[in-house]
Amino acid sequence: MSKPHYFDPLAGLVEKARRGDTFAARALVKAVTPSIWNLSWRLLHDAAEAEDVTQETLIRLWKILPSWKPGQARIQTWLHLVTTNLCFDRLRKSRRFVYGETLPEQSDPSPLPDAGLLQEVMQSRVDRALGGLPHRQRAAIILTHYDALPAREVGVILGISVEAVESLLARARRALRLALKDDKQEFFQPSVGGTAA
Repeated sequence: MSKPHYFDPLAGLVEKARRGDTFAARALVKAVTPSIWNLSWRLLHDAAEAEDVTQETLIRLWKILPSWKPGQARIQTWLHLVTTNLCFDRLRKSRRFVYGETLPEQSDPSPLPDAGLLQEVMQSRVDRALGGLPHRQRAAIILTHYDALPAREVGVILGISVEAVESLLARARRALRLALKDDKQEFFQPSVGGTAA
């Protein structure tokens, strides 16, 4: 049975970059860097570490590029695989979690400051809850929900079956619901002895 053929929207850039087209190489880096950095940051919650992982992933991309075989897999799937593995290596070595750091500010499309503040508070709580998950559950949630990858690709990245991905996601969602339920109760509890201003 032959391997499945994957449609890769970056295949044209990859092919041109392989042939030495510097414009295509710069365009490829520009196209993939944000998703590599975001995945790294969500797994590590450390901007400097995310930057290091991003650079290391891009270095590995340039090393593999000459031998890349189009149609075997999407380049983005391979990049997610490398990024996830590099992050897991760092998490195993450090055995630490720093979830106090907030994601660097990006443009805020929300028109109301109150709505933006509430969204920021809720995102911080979600990030903290994600940080409490085991590495593989966290990666499965991030790859599925933030990067919108199908379970088949998440399985390739994590080296597990689609069924195992679904199992990881189910356990992670249960844990997140419990963590966020506790946060929600705490968030909406009125202060003792106080009234709304």
